[in-house]
Amino acid sequence: MPELPEVETTLRGLTPHLSGQRIKQVIIRNANLRWPVPGNLPALLRKQTILKLRRRAKYLLVECDSGTLILHLGMSGSLRVLPAHTPAEKHDHFDLVLESGMLMRLRDPRRFGAVLWHAGDIAQHPLLSALGPEPLLDDFNAAYLYRATRKRSASVKQVIMDSHVVVGVGNIYASESLFHAGIRPQLAASKLSLPRCARLVQTIRDTLTASIAQGGSTLRDFTDSSGKPGYFQQNYMVYGRTGEPCRICGTAIKQIVQGQRSTYYCLGCQK
Repeated sequence: MPELPEVETTLRGLTPHLSGQRIKQVIIRNANLRWPVPGNLPALLRKQTILKLRRRAKYLLVECDSGTLILHLGMSGSLRVLPAHTPAEKHDHFDLVLESGMLMRLRDPRRFGAVLWHAGDIAQHPLLSALGPEPLLDDFNAAYLYRATRKRSASVKQVIMDSHVVVGVGNIYASESLFHAGIRPQLAASKLSLPRCARLVQTIRDTLTASIAQGGSTLRDFTDSSGKPGYFQQNYMVYGRTGEPCRICGTAIKQIVQGQRSTYYCLGCQK
């Protein structure tokens, strides 16, 4: 599933092609995504100018003259920039055709992605209004994480994956960040000391930043806006390495299940 680095990579690839462009046409081939694609989008978006693109959590926000297009990649989605005459394939469900002669195309084999529209204050949209801070911004810091975890008996891994606490730390990057912080994922979040919170905040930032620099992770379907895969998976320390030796201490990487998701960690390096 595309996580924050993959969405950020997509944003950076789309922005030069979409920002400032006028929308010529919207094509909806399959409206049955995670939520139904609004049927009036073609009429709403025609002739509108794309003012800005930005990311909030794992959502891509395309700000236009009269509202915001909300995009989510779901489990298997990708957004590509292509010449407007490019034939659509089986899983190409949505096109934003630009007057420049290019288009942005959503490909989503599993159809868990989203294409929505909001005409009001985007921060008040139900999908966005209760989200926690962005992990790469200053309001996500040691003091904040320490306060947020004082009454949390859930494991630290589950807490940092809670989008109400901090956004965008998905399963892959939670395991990797906890490894680099030397924190065992089963530890109750309330037991984190302030220094360990500081260390974890830093490793979350470092891990996400490193992944963005390498185009994110491609495990199955993800490609960036030009169709290229990410390469961060080549640097995983624990994720998906069950039974393999730790790259630091040689201990076999262990796999457990937390909250119905696989967790990977090193018994030697994480306490």
